Amino acid sequence: MMNYISIMLFCLCFSWSLTVPDKVVKKANKEITKHYNINEFDKETIIVPEEINSKTTSEFNDENLFRIISESELIGYGYIGSAEAKVSTFDFLVLFDTDMIIVKTKVLIYREEYGGEISSKRWLKQFNGVSSSSPELIYKQDIIPISGATISVRSMTQAINDLLKSIKLLQEQEIL
Repeated sequence: MMNYISIMLFCLCFSWSLTVPDKVVKKANKEITKHYNINEFDKETIIVPEEINSKTTSEFNDENLFRIISESELIGYGYIGSAEAKVSTFDFLVLFDTDMIIVKTKVLIYREEYGGEISSKRWLKQFNGVSSSSPELIYKQDIIPISGATISVRSMTQAINDLLKSIKLLQEQEIL
């Protein structure tokens, strides 16, 4: 009986981690509307086959990688991810143009008492213009450190590097 309960709890937690919480999706949608200056859009989920997903450094699920369509036209791509802070995680959005170049990053929900400075538009602009063909971003060299947010800054930098490596693989596999 104990094994059954353990398996059920594992499955419940695992399936929970594969979906993006509604609150995060709503904040992402609001940011997409604002960034692209549009009232209506559709998100077309990009399905990544499991055999390819297992080779990526970012995990893609049924909601977190998508095309952004407005008036039947592709206007960009989006990715919703999470990264580790000191104690908890934070959720972020990366918007790409149609050539898969980062045009905006946004911290959607930051759950820590300290380190929230990484949510600053000014700090996040460092990622704009970066693509899967760019060299890996290096903390303190390409990415400005923030006192009191060292873990979050390193985590966000690593999350973006992982995402770009994964995007490169998806491009090579002609998924993007």
